[in-house]
Amino acid sequence: MTPALALDHLVIAAATLEQGCDYVASGLGARPQPGGRHADMGTHNALLGLGPRTYLEVIAIDPAAPKPLRARWFDLDDVRMRATLAEGPRLIHFAVRTTDIEAARQAARIDPGPARPASRGDFRWRITIPDDGHLPGAGLVPTLIQWEGDVHPADRLPDSHIRVATLAGEHPDPAPIRAALAALGLSDELKVTYGRYPRLAAMLRTPRGLVTL
Repeated sequence: MTPALALDHLVIAAATLEQGCDYVASGLGARPQPGGRHADMGTHNALLGLGPRTYLEVIAIDPAAPKPLRARWFDLDDVRMRATLAEGPRLIHFAVRTTDIEAARQAARIDPGPARPASRGDFRWRITIPDDGHLPGAGLVPTLIQWEGDVHPADRLPDSHIRVATLAGEHPDPAPIRAALAALGLSDELKVTYGRYPRLAAMLRTPRGLVTL
């Protein structure tokens, strides 16, 4: 059986971390706080708490870091992604947590990539990353993550009083995406319909009302 999966975090990519944080602050009314650096990936991030064990991550290439020896995650080395982010930050992906990442990988109909160890500060986790860094299902099939120990980033973030209401996606060939989500038990968490281009959207409840990213 596939282990139960739960939304862990949303991923907003940006050309620079400051641009990404400005985008979130203007839309949601709360600014992400500095997270840290991912030395193996040459990226850095900022985080906004979205309730218990859930958060929003703004991620960007770290200009102070050397280029990594492998492809960066989340398509950040892709020419098309860089062109898109040059026009502005955007929600590109989401991650779900599991207590058995290998079992979840085996259940996936679309390969999320091998599970690799990662760390930032005193956080330790395993995360699926395709060898070429691409987004599984063009961002509509989640990255899998398994946190080590009892420490989770959201535990240390102030409550923004913002919550994820629903996720929705579009894809030019939605059937394989739907099948992959069903195999992971996530059909109710993300509804995917036909669209000319892949797109992920998140509706959030905020003190300002409902906001869609």
